[in-house]
Amino acid sequence: MLDKLQEGYGSFPAIISEWGALQPDKIALRDENGELTWGEMTDRIERLAARLVETGLQHGQSVAILGTSSINYALVFLAAVRAGGVAAPLTTSASREQLEGMAGDSGAKHLFIDAGKRAELGDDFMPGLDHVALEDIDSWMAAEGTKAPPFEPAKSDHFNIIYSSGTTGVPKGIVHSHQMRWRQFATTAASYVGAELEVRSLASTPLYSNTTMVAFLPPLLAGGTVRVMGKFDCGRWLEFAQSDRTVTTMLVPVQYQRLMDYPDFDKYDLSSIALKYCTSAPFPAELKREVLDRMPGGLTEIYSMTEGGVVCLLSCHEFPDKLHTVGRPAPGSELKVLDDEDRPVAPGTPGNLIGRSQTMMAGYKNQPDKTREGYWTDPETGDVWQRMGDIGRVDEDGFVELVGRAKDMIISGGFNIYPVDLENELLKEEGVAEAAVIGMPSRKWGETPVGFVRLEGDGHDPAAIMEAVNSRLGKTQRLAMLHAIDEMPRSHIGKLLKSDLREMAAELGEVA
Repeated sequence: MLDKLQEGYGSFPAIISEWGALQPDKIALRDENGELTWGEMTDRIERLAARLVETGLQHGQSVAILGTSSINYALVFLAAVRAGGVAAPLTTSASREQLEGMAGDSGAKHLFIDAGKRAELGDDFMPGLDHVALEDIDSWMAAEGTKAPPFEPAKSDHFNIIYSSGTTGVPKGIVHSHQMRWRQFATTAASYVGAELEVRSLASTPLYSNTTMVAFLPPLLAGGTVRVMGKFDCGRWLEFAQSDRTVTTMLVPVQYQRLMDYPDFDKYDLSSIALKYCTSAPFPAELKREVLDRMPGGLTEIYSMTEGGVVCLLSCHEFPDKLHTVGRPAPGSELKVLDDEDRPVAPGTPGNLIGRSQTMMAGYKNQPDKTREGYWTDPETGDVWQRMGDIGRVDEDGFVELVGRAKDMIISGGFNIYPVDLENELLKEEGVAEAAVIGMPSRKWGETPVGFVRLEGDGHDPAAIMEAVNSRLGKTQRLAMLHAIDEMPRSHIGKLLKSDLREMAAELGEVA
C-alpha cells in the first residue's frame, strides 16, 4: 500500500476498498453512538454508492449532506465519491436561505439530512430534492453485498465542494478535484504507513469544514481509525483521546484555548498523541507555547486557504523561537509578497500575500468571475497565483509572519466572517444611517463580531436592531454587541478608522 500512496496520483475509492479487504475486522469509524469495522464500512459505502446510482446520481453530480457529524455522515461523504459523484457537505450554522442557495448551487439531486435539521427547517425545505434521513440510511442503501458500478476517477473529476462560511448571500462553493485531494493527503497517509504508525484520529470539527479533512481523509487512506465528534466538548474530547489512545488530531485555536482552560485537563492521559495540527484562524504564540508545554506530541500549524494558494507549515516543536510566525512554504508551494500595486516588496516588508501550490481549487462552483477575482496572474510568465487575503512579511529565515488581514475579515471559531455583509444587514434597519463591524478578541471564539451604528431619529433601540439583524444571519456570523455612537471615526480623507473603533470597543466592555 505504501508504494501506491507514494505515486503521483491514485484513486481514493480504490485505496479505501483495498484496506477493507486487507483488514475487515479493524475499527474504521467511531462516533458517540457506535463503531464500524473496515469490512462493515466498505460494505456500506458500496451499498450506498450503488443506491445513489440506482436513484439517478450522474457522474460528477453533487450529493448534499446536512447535519451533525456522525458515522452515517462520513459514510455518505465517502459513498458520494465512490459513486462518481461529488460530496457537498452544507454548513449547519447557515440560515435557511443560505442553505437553499447552497443546495441549489451544488446541483444535487439527493439531500441527506439528519433529524435535527429536518425539525428546524420543516418539511417544505428544498422539496425538489430526494430527501434521505441520515439516521435511516441502513434501510435506504442497496442490499447487503451489492457493489456499485466501477468508477475510476480522472484527475480532473470533482471530489467535493466546500462552501465558504461567512457571507449573508449564497456562500461560494469551492471545488476540489481528485488530483488536488490526492496531492494534499496521500503524502501524509504515506508517512503514517511508512512509519508503521497505528493511526487513531480524533476529528472534532464539523465534516462540512475543510479543516476537518486533515483528521478524516489521510487517516483513512492510511488504513487507520477515525472518531468523529458531533459537537466539541472539552470533557468528552479528553475522554475520547484517553480511551481511544488518540495518535493524531486537528483542532482550531479556540478549541486549544478551551482545552488549556479546562480545569481537569491535566488529569487525562494524552501520552499516545504523536502529532497535533492547527489551522483556520490566528494561533497566538503564547497559546502555541502553552500547548507545547502541556500536550504531548508534536504541534504543526498549517496556513493556507480552502481555495488553495501557498501552504505554510510550522513545526512548533522544532522551531520554538518562530511561534509568532506561520512557518515556511511547504515543498511544492511558492509565496510572493506584493504591494497594493501588485509589485514585489523588499524582503522583510509587509505586503499582500499571494501563493500557489499543487493544491489549488478547481474554482468556485458556477462563479467563474469570482474565481478570476481571487487570482493574480504574473504579467511576465502568465502563471496563476491565489490571493491569500492576508498582509504578511517574510523574515530572513523564510518564515512568514502575518501582520493583518485584507478587508478586515473576522475569523470566529475557525470560520470566516466578512464585516461588509453584517454592515449591509445593519443598514437595512430603520434609523441606521451608518454601520461598521469589527472583530474583537473572544476567549470563547477567538474573535467575534462587534457592531457600531450611527442612528438618525428617535426611538431606535440598538438591542432590538441587533436582535433583528442576528435573526437573519447564520449562527457563526451573529453580532456579540452593538453600540450606538454619535459619529464614525474617519481620517482626513474620509476613510473609516476601524482601529479607533477597536479602541472604543475595548473601553466599552469585553465580549465572551
